[in-house]
Amino acid sequence: MNSPKVVVEGLCKVFGTNPKQALNMLAGGATKEDVFAQTGQIVGVHNVSFEVKEGEIFVLMGLSGSGKSTLIRLINRLVEPSAGKVLIDGRDVAAVPRAELTALRRKDMSMVFQSFALMPQRTVLSNAAFGLEVAGVSRKEREQRAMTVLEQVGLAPFAEKLPAQLSGGMQQRVGLARALAVNPSLMIMDEAFSALDPLKRKEMQNVLLDLQREQQRTILFVSHDLEEAMRIGTRIAIMEGGKVVQVGTPQQIITNPADDYVRAFFEGIDTSRYLTAGDLMQTDAVPLMQHSQPIDASSVAATLNGSADYAFVLDGERKFRGFVCRDAMGSASPQLNHIECIRRTTPLDDVVERVVASRAPLPVVEADGSYCGSVNKTNVLNVLTRHRGSHV
Repeated sequence: MNSPKVVVEGLCKVFGTNPKQALNMLAGGATKEDVFAQTGQIVGVHNVSFEVKEGEIFVLMGLSGSGKSTLIRLINRLVEPSAGKVLIDGRDVAAVPRAELTALRRKDMSMVFQSFALMPQRTVLSNAAFGLEVAGVSRKEREQRAMTVLEQVGLAPFAEKLPAQLSGGMQQRVGLARALAVNPSLMIMDEAFSALDPLKRKEMQNVLLDLQREQQRTILFVSHDLEEAMRIGTRIAIMEGGKVVQVGTPQQIITNPADDYVRAFFEGIDTSRYLTAGDLMQTDAVPLMQHSQPIDASSVAATLNGSADYAFVLDGERKFRGFVCRDAMGSASPQLNHIECIRRTTPLDDVVERVVASRAPLPVVEADGSYCGSVNKTNVLNVLTRHRGSHV
């Protein structure tokens, strides 16, 4: 994940006869309700800016009417913006000529909607190949490509069936296959799974996550369901009244909700499931000492001169080498004990299992092995109590 795939800058959309007047009012501090009351114009999106990184699933979340569907239609320019910019791979979508926009939509952008929008008289294979047909790809090639994608989404045995012969979940897989067949670099999914029952919905989320692990596409996913957003989102943007009120990883949003509106999304949800070792750790709970050969008894004594029972030993690059105990202070050459580290991204359930089985605090490390903190039973209990509340 390096360069941004999509950059949205100061994007606004006013539905009405005099958007300029509405934009001036907004700039002067008027609310969307003031604008409607005084001018009858509707503010769909107001002053939205964010970036979507290459290869991430970026979820747009909000209640009905918060502006998320308008926002994605501005991004693929099904709706013309009143102000602001949308850059995809550095090109301003709002400024490209119509013909180029059509090519961009056919080649680089695919959309998957809540309604599967399949053509009932065409087979599953023909539906999956439709985007390629529109793009002028020969029949043999488009059917080969569509078949490959149907295999990826588990529908190859149903290639010759008609949509009506499939369940809702399978129909949605056909919609996903059709979007993937054109091999887009950006996929826009608008409430794509919300018409499915909870089990089918989870199944489709799993299909998407499996594909994402292999293909690393950039996906803009619109949802009103926090659990879905937490499950699939690399980052989440929460919208209210046409504005983006918070952007962050699921953990950042759980740990530091921007306001009561964001907090209200978590009501009744056990958010602890989405926490990682990085959310649980403390950075200064265990004393640290520099690695030496052999371990210096006086350094151990100096490091443990408070009430600490353990010290972690790090090398010059802050890589974890082991730990020393208070009961070794009397010996001339204290023993370096080894313990397996926990990665910062390890999910809560795995952390709990490890912490419960360990007498000592456990070291938490970054992907490159450098030390970043520690977790112990008390940390875990505190965080669980705070997040689970009535769920405990």
